[in-house]
Amino acid sequence: MFARAHTVALNGAVGHLIDVQADVSAGMPGLTLVGRADAATSEGKDRVRMAIINSRLEWPTTKRITVLLSPADLPKSGSHYDVAMAMAILSASGTVPPAALERTALIGELALDGGLRAATGVLPMVLAASQRGIDRVIVPEPQAREAALVPGMTVLGLRSLAQAVAELRGEEVPEAAPVPATTGGQVLGWRGDQRLEEVDMTDLLGMREVRYAVEIAAAGGHHLLLKGPKGCGKTSIAERIPTILPDLEPEVAVELMAVQSLAGVLDPGHGLLTRPPFSAPHHDATKAGIVGGGSGRVRPGSVSLAHGGVLFLDEFPMFRADVIESLREPLESGDITVARAEEAVTLPARSIVVLAANPCPCGNYDGQVGSEACKCGPVVRREYMRKVTGPITDRIDITRALRPLSAADRDPWRPESSASIRARVVAARRRQAERYDGFGWRLNGQAAGAALREHWPLTPAAQAKVDAQIYDGKLTRRGAVRVHRLAWTVADLAGVARPGLAETSTALQLRAGDPLPVEAYERRSA
Repeated sequence: MFARAHTVALNGAVGHLIDVQADVSAGMPGLTLVGRADAATSEGKDRVRMAIINSRLEWPTTKRITVLLSPADLPKSGSHYDVAMAMAILSASGTVPPAALERTALIGELALDGGLRAATGVLPMVLAASQRGIDRVIVPEPQAREAALVPGMTVLGLRSLAQAVAELRGEEVPEAAPVPATTGGQVLGWRGDQRLEEVDMTDLLGMREVRYAVEIAAAGGHHLLLKGPKGCGKTSIAERIPTILPDLEPEVAVELMAVQSLAGVLDPGHGLLTRPPFSAPHHDATKAGIVGGGSGRVRPGSVSLAHGGVLFLDEFPMFRADVIESLREPLESGDITVARAEEAVTLPARSIVVLAANPCPCGNYDGQVGSEACKCGPVVRREYMRKVTGPITDRIDITRALRPLSAADRDPWRPESSASIRARVVAARRRQAERYDGFGWRLNGQAAGAALREHWPLTPAAQAKVDAQIYDGKLTRRGAVRVHRLAWTVADLAGVARPGLAETSTALQLRAGDPLPVEAYERRSA
């Protein structure tokens, strides 16, 4: 007899619906699994057989069993195919009615005693199944809340194979031991909700120019480079950027949670994420840790775990050369593609990237601590700063130089709270969303240069100033596009209908790292 069940294969964050076809017929007894299964999937043959036997269900001992994971040319990896294989075999042998498996996806690993075990990537799997017409899914009990985030999906969170069979046959569900939860729930320590409770922009004294630049970055989704000696506040300002960002849009929150599910760090008990994440990997992190990779299934890196939020790379010149070069793609496109011999996995990585760099390895050069404090020679300083020039920094929108707090910074001006700044950021992003309605982006930092020139050009005088910078060799074509985007964000924060000479001049100063006039802050709050 022949029967089929459904599950999902993951290629990065992209899910593919898999037909698990089982044929139970006369022949040499045994179980054959075909369909490009990796070691973990192939070992499922033994797990499935023992789980069925130990659940006191009928195993076709005298039959030849063939299981096909279709499409056969798609690589299959992981142990979450177990339940679907078991159900297909049980249906083919007459234990489970075939009609009960229609429009149902089955996800989960089986223990030898028939208990279910949690699998990583449940949320993207269920999303993919929903897009292919599946409206019911069976998952391990601890991941039911995660699967229930997909609208219109009926979720059955079960503990064992015997319970799943009883549900599909419409019988009373037997008792079973609880399913152990995954081990990664609390690994992601820098959650946006927690950071919002602990820090605020009112904590920072002075830095009015840098605070304005950070507000521009948050409003338009622009990348930022902070330079200055140690102790000048680079980390303090960077870790407060999430506090001025709006809440995550539902579709971005689901994308982020899908990435966390793939990485095995999703806490399903948290519910739908609302606040932007903050990821700050150490400068000794590997390329796989930053952009994704690893052995076996590709795991998302820090650039993807910061999707919709902030990726902070402190001590940026200390990162490895291959890591720095790999950042070109996410800085430019908001995606990261991890290519392997048999597959190429594309993951979302659209965040605000904040780079921080000291002027030298010791961090004292050019600081207000005396020239004798720096022990680095000119060659060492030049080699250190070489990594924050060229193709990477050409993809950075805003550059700011910070100095240690001085007596002049302790003026009567009271720093604004994150809430008041966030209100302006939300208003500016609303203008952008209305302007770009119908296009493939929502923020100025994501807008295509050709579309900006055609539909939302600068004023003639402003464009002439940008062109002059290009002809003088002070600005690349890529840099000109980023200035155009910045000018629109300056205008959106100021409530100006179209960027003119003033807004474009501010954009040029932000990109070049030149000091800003006080008038820029006043235009912002107008």
